[in-house]
Amino acid sequence: MQSAYRAVIFDLGGVVLDSPLHAIARYERELGIPQGHVNRVVASRGPEGAWARLERGELGLEAFAPAFERECAEAGHAISAQEMMARIGAASAPRPLMLRAIAALRRGGLAVGALTNNWESDDAPRPLDDLRALFDAFVESRVTGLRKPDPRIYLYACEQLRVVPAEAVFLDDIGTNLKAARALGMATIKVEDPVAALAQLARQIGWPDGSLSA
Repeated sequence: MQSAYRAVIFDLGGVVLDSPLHAIARYERELGIPQGHVNRVVASRGPEGAWARLERGELGLEAFAPAFERECAEAGHAISAQEMMARIGAASAPRPLMLRAIAALRRGGLAVGALTNNWESDDAPRPLDDLRALFDAFVESRVTGLRKPDPRIYLYACEQLRVVPAEAVFLDDIGTNLKAARALGMATIKVEDPVAALAQLARQIGWPDGSLSA
């Protein structure tokens, strides 16, 4: 199978793993607060907010919780950050279809990377440990001190895979992250339905229909 692309880069949460956004939305419904409140707080606080600082490894979970709770309360609705993060962790199960696709891509000769905005977990063993061996490069925001959509973390991922951006396809479930990747020259796929996303990926790299979504 020949391809113009040499690498495929996957976000984790919402792509390879079940979506943390779904866990947050369920928690918001249980609290009876407006849908999207948490994400609006994250977006409005920007790079200096508690969530961004957590994902860059500048805050641990213990320091993050009161800071983020304060930001949410100031925006009009109180939450328990500790409870929300526990919900996210419990909902982050791997998607078997994606795991099979990653293995198929590597067998087919493409380099495969993970590029995730994440944070240090108190869990032992860490939930991501079992995933590392599936990828040729595993890039974490908490380790690099950079987070999507900062262009530097995409470039770092490409360097780790020994490709230039135009040789990579990037899959993510968040439009802002995809926009930054496209600006660097990467092909992008928004993951809403995993089967549809993998079908699009197969077409993008010139593989037969159904070769990644079986």
